[in-house]
Amino acid sequence: METRRLLLIAAALSVLLSAHFAAQRPGDAQSGAPRSARAAAPDDYTGYWVSEVTEKWRFRMLVPDKNDYVQVPLNPEGRKVAAAWDPTRAQASGEACRSYGAAAILQVPGRLHVYWQDDNTLRMDADSGTQTRLFHFGGSAPPTEKPSWQGYSVAAWGGDEPRDRRDGQGGPVQDPTGKLVVAKEQQKPADYLEVVTTHVRPGYLQKNGVPYSANAIVNEYLDTFSDPYTKNTWLVVTTMVTDPQYLIEPLVMHAHFKKLPDASGWDPTPCRTNEPR
Repeated sequence: METRRLLLIAAALSVLLSAHFAAQRPGDAQSGAPRSARAAAPDDYTGYWVSEVTEKWRFRMLVPDKNDYVQVPLNPEGRKVAAAWDPTRAQASGEACRSYGAAAILQVPGRLHVYWQDDNTLRMDADSGTQTRLFHFGGSAPPTEKPSWQGYSVAAWGGDEPRDRRDGQGGPVQDPTGKLVVAKEQQKPADYLEVVTTHVRPGYLQKNGVPYSANAIVNEYLDTFSDPYTKNTWLVVTTMVTDPQYLIEPLVMHAHFKKLPDASGWDPTPCRTNEPR
């Protein structure tokens, strides 16, 4: 009887240990397949969000005057293009969406609807300009990808970078060769979304014709958190636009969005050259 009891206990422990280690593996316990981006998401980015314009109010809530680009590091070529801005001509030529491209769309006041199109593609719809962005996890842009307003966005869950750490001399911990020492417990787990967008059509960083070129690269970092005081949930986006054709240095912008309980207020509008959204 005692032997049978021990065998039952051993069998139960075996089952528990198997379940535990299966849960630790990043792939499927049966097939060993890697987890999808959706399953690996550290936070929930889905839902409806509305802009909270806390920075650059007059450049985002109004259409700035021509040649008003004090916060954009334009080079001489970029200033020349901005000086030629003509909203009437742009509207008539079918180029009204130039200020709604990937580099600028999150600066346009409005609402976002974020949801999973499939397990490895996060979709972001913007009601301003009725634009859609697709964040593709894994891989890179196909070689035949054609330029578009929203370009091709490659996404990844960011993290695993070294946490701040100091040795006795007050500097980073290094080995004898000068290489940083990063122990597993010093790594930061994935907790934000990193997006790199290329293959964009030439567009405007501001409504008043401040340009970015087809060679621009848009790096974005998205993070979400809950405010313990108001209990609101926020989506914070940092955007860096690198474009040697028109910019002296990368342009860094920020945008903030508050989560909404439902789709109330969702208002798709067409691209416009002479209105804020």
